[in-house]
Amino acid sequence: MLIHLDRSALLLVDLQERLQPAIDEAAQVLEASLWLTRVAQRLDVPVICTEQYPRGLGPTLPVLRSLLPDQCVVEKIHFSAVAEGGLWRAPGGDRAQFVVAGTEAHVCVLQTVLDLLAAGRRVFVVEDAVGSRRSADKALALARMRSHGADIVSREMVVFEWLRQAGSDLFRNLSREFIR
Repeated sequence: MLIHLDRSALLLVDLQERLQPAIDEAAQVLEASLWLTRVAQRLDVPVICTEQYPRGLGPTLPVLRSLLPDQCVVEKIHFSAVAEGGLWRAPGGDRAQFVVAGTEAHVCVLQTVLDLLAAGRRVFVVEDAVGSRRSADKALALARMRSHGADIVSREMVVFEWLRQAGSDLFRNLSREFIR
């Protein structure tokens, strides 16, 4: 039931230039996604980032994209990141657990999560790192994902499960840098 460092990947869904301005609480979604990305990278957890039709919605937000190597970015046309198979081929795509952030919660995040669950993966949706244009759509999406077996978590839940214990230099360093 816990998120494991060596079995999970962070999946960032469609945090793109032309979509982000329309997202309710977009600043919080982006900040939480950046935070998760930095923590994942410090812990060597693979990060996969999807882009939904980048010609129409623009590329991944530059502040996020600057943190990511090219091989972890997967372009897609289907709403689900699973549908075209690119997710499975990305570094970390073979992991058993996915920690999911991104937009829109009721479209691409939802369809990706449902497909991951159908493929037998364990999914942890980070509530403070997902968003939709309307808060009601986000709430409905979270309820639906939960009802189909996704765990709805906070970003701190993720990092504490990745770390497992206090008392190490790694914990102290991450605590000072990321946990307030």
